[in-house]
Amino acid sequence: MRFLPVLLLAPILSACAVASTAVDVVTLPVKVVSKGVDLATTSQSEADEKRGSEIRKEEERLGRERRELEQRCRKGRARPEDVCPPR
Repeated sequence: MRFLPVLLLAPILSACAVASTAVDVVTLPVKVVSKGVDLATTSQSEADEKRGSEIRKEEERLGRERRELEQRCRKGRARPEDVCPPR
């Protein structure tokens, strides 16, 4: 007698599992396509971050080159293309 409620609930519970699986199968292509579109496109904030990073790296490179030029001029080892301030 104790097994009767369990036996009556078993088909209902398995139907829920089947419905859940069916929903997952139906929504999977939508999720895949949306993920692909998200990866293929760049948001404005991502583009801004990328441009800011490029600018920062360029500024770092220019600063490094300026310090190297100043050091060469200070030590008297200027290259022919270097423009050193007069002493």
